[in-house]
Formats: sequence, structure tokens, C-alpha cells
Amino acid sequence: MSVIKHKNQRVGIFIDVQNLYHSAKNLYKAKVNFKEILKTATAGRQLVRAIGYVISTESGEEKMFFEALTKLGIETKEKELQIFFGGAKKADWDVAIAVDSLRLAPSLDAVVICSGDGDFIPLVEQLQSMGKQVEVIAFGKSSSSKLKEAADDFTDLCEEPGKYLLGSRKNKQK
Repeated sequence: MSVIKHKNQRVGIFIDVQNLYHSAKNLYKAKVNFKEILKTATAGRQLVRAIGYVISTESGEEKMFFEALTKLGIETKEKELQIFFGGAKKADWDVAIAVDSLRLAPSLDAVVICSGDGDFIPLVEQLQSMGKQVEVIAFGKSSSSKLKEAADDFTDLCEEPGKYLLGSRKNKQK
């Protein structure tokens, strides 16, 4: 599945940071190379906006990571981790990613969703009905097969782990 990517296309990139982080950690025991993901998502086109949706904790240990994303040109939107009575935790940005991508869609030709979460299928379909090219970038092994099918283009980060991962002995292998 491949689409033509023109240098004059206006691109918006919406990164579900937690989704990619946990996929890389669980699949490869490694960290995500967000610089390469941004480069792949942009694909030589005009970047209108790149937004990373992040979760902060009470300890604040993730602040340096958030600053690193900003230095790459990724705007961060931050939300605190919710901890419920009994210890359950929630860190969900799906609605905000959907709202932001729909809000920015009029100024975009292509929307890149960096997440394998199947909850984004209705968003993909809505953006396509608006005439937008919708691309998904995620780790295929932990991505919804229906999301892969719905997207106009799917980039499987598992196909080149050495390119998209940091800090793993396995990252040079498939």
C-alpha cells in the first residue's frame, strides 16, 4: 500500500507518544527514534504542524524528553497521568488527537497519525471523506489490522527497527 507524496503537500503529523513508546518498549525493549519518525512522516513535504501528545507524571522525570521533542520541531501537548482509587491508571489522548486533526484538516492535504490504535479508524474515515490523504505510522506487530486497512498508507516501523529505535541490541534486526 503506497501513495504518492508530493513536495507541495501540506502535512500535519499527530503523534500518540504513549502508543509508540509502549510498543517499542514491549516489542523491542527500546526507545523510539522520533527524529526518524518525523522525517518519514514529513517525506520531504511541507510540514504545517507536528504535535506530540504526552503524559506527565508527578515526578516530572519526563521533562527532558518533552524538551527533546520540542527541539525536533514537535509541539507537545501535555496531560497529567490520571490515577484512580485502587491504582488504575489512565493516559488517553484519542479525543484530543481526533479534534486537533479535524480542526487542522482544512489547512492540510495529508494527515499522518502516528499510532496503531484501532480507535482511530472513524477518524481516518472522516478525514478521507473530507478529501484528505491519511497515513498511519506505527509498529505493525502491535497495530490494529483494521486501522492498517483503513489508512491510505501504512508505514510499519517493525520493518526497519534499526532506523526507528534507540537503545536496543535488537534494533539492527527485524
